[in-house]
Amino acid sequence: MTRSEFDDIRAHIAAEEGDSDDLLQIARTLLDDLEQARLREATLRARYLGLLTAARATVASDAVGDPSPLTYLRHELGKRGQLPGDDEEAMRILADARMAEELLAHLQETPPNRIRTSARMRGCSGAARRLPR
Repeated sequence: MTRSEFDDIRAHIAAEEGDSDDLLQIARTLLDDLEQARLREATLRARYLGLLTAARATVASDAVGDPSPLTYLRHELGKRGQLPGDDEEAMRILADARMAEELLAHLQETPPNRIRTSARMRGCSGAARRLPR
């Protein structure tokens, strides 16, 4: 939804005040929550784009032999306070990254579990009805 659509809905709700004030208050609350979620999503997308751009620039900088290719990534992480402070924190971050890679690899190689129907699940709750086999 666009900002103007949120404003139009708010104006419509304001015009309907009267006998159903409780429902209108719920509608206002839901609309505010929806708008906040939209703003959070937009913020996350913008931060992701900044991080992705910095990562790509870092790889490109390394590819052309720049003596300091991590400049872009360090700058982006530094803006968010995400640079590791010491060796212990760096080791923890590396361990977390390895574990995340292992978990993702496991998820990709494991086929999704299918629900198997047993004879007990085939019967309906009615006494004379049965599901087709």
